[in-house]
Amino acid sequence: MTVPARISIVTLGVADLARSTAFYRALGWPLSGRSSVEISFFRTGGALLALYPTAALAADALLPAQDVTGFRGGTYAINVGSESAVDASLAVAVAAGAELLKPAQKVEWGGYSGYFADPDGHAWEIAYNPFWPLNDQGLPELPEPAQPA
Repeated sequence: MTVPARISIVTLGVADLARSTAFYRALGWPLSGRSSVEISFFRTGGALLALYPTAALAADALLPAQDVTGFRGGTYAINVGSESAVDASLAVAVAAGAELLKPAQKVEWGGYSGYFADPDGHAWEIAYNPFWPLNDQGLPELPEPAQPA
């Protein structure tokens, strides 16, 4: 047996569930009817994004709750189909209350991206990668590497 290579749910710990839910709704993300006053769910392309109070999430994982600020060792990415879509998406996020971490710009790998932080400091990248086309769900299609002759 192996562990399935898919991510079903990403759960973000949040300080104020109502505030964070309002933020993601302001991005234009539809709130699932399965949400409650204890947890919020958003369908995103292929996986669910869940928002859950930080202390409760730590307790569920049997981890000590910590006051976390600054970089958390990971980011989340949303790929879009053009540079103008990166700019527009970052503008929506900032208008919804995000902190702009890095303005959109050309990047060394040949694409275009910028970063924002949600109200709890989770870092999100909005990126356009001209080398990875997006499928019907908006997910990047990774081309297979060339096989040696």
